[in-house]
Amino acid sequence: MTNKVIDSMMSHRSIRSYTDEPVDEKQLDCIIRAVQAAPNWVNLQLVSVVAIKDAERRKLFSGLCGDQPHIAEAPVFLVFCADYHRVALACRKKGQTLEEAMHDIDMVIVGAHEVGIALEAATVAAESLGLGTVPIDVRKNAKEVIRELQLPEYVFPMLGLCIGHPANDPGLKPRMQKEAVYFEERYNADLSSELDTYDEAYSKYLLERPWNNRVGNWTDLAADFYLHPFHYRGVAEALEQQGFLSTKKVRTL
Repeated sequence: MTNKVIDSMMSHRSIRSYTDEPVDEKQLDCIIRAVQAAPNWVNLQLVSVVAIKDAERRKLFSGLCGDQPHIAEAPVFLVFCADYHRVALACRKKGQTLEEAMHDIDMVIVGAHEVGIALEAATVAAESLGLGTVPIDVRKNAKEVIRELQLPEYVFPMLGLCIGHPANDPGLKPRMQKEAVYFEERYNADLSSELDTYDEAYSKYLLERPWNNRVGNWTDLAADFYLHPFHYRGVAEALEQQGFLSTKKVRTL
């Protein structure tokens, strides 16, 4: 069973090369309205989006996000932020403060999953309009991103999204089979055969793409990625700077 929406989602590709054709403002408006219509917790609407359209600023963000040339190439780069600023204003209006609540790690978790939902809504909307997208991690130089976007307290940049007209079709990347990610009633921890099957498919996919510098299979990729603990320095400090966590007063679930 399928329909046009599902067909569009199933044909998703990460586009890293764009034409010079601009994104129509009406298209961008539709994308942002789709973001606003996405599910959110308690109707708190904890996401804000900052559009970067200026060519020089897109080039700047290309560097800030770890040398990603497609940010400079895409006509629109959206930065999705977990945003408690509006909630803080509501608290202030009632003579209350949000400071103590922001020390709870749950505030970061909720903000992150709200951004994830919003970015997927934008991706589906953009691709339904024939545009290409690729999500971007914006945490590498979080403090610089915060400064460039002039983000107030309680707002943190989580993810970016390039949007534009695709210059080429990179083809579909194989995903794990359904049995590796979908379970009924209880989680199945024995995934050896499923990973072996996916390794074979992923290895073939890499070999068929001569411009791809990755070799091996998925388990090699995953294991080597975390061979050394992966993290961006400064993220915790940037979160604290924005009022999300205090290293002295973090409350956990």
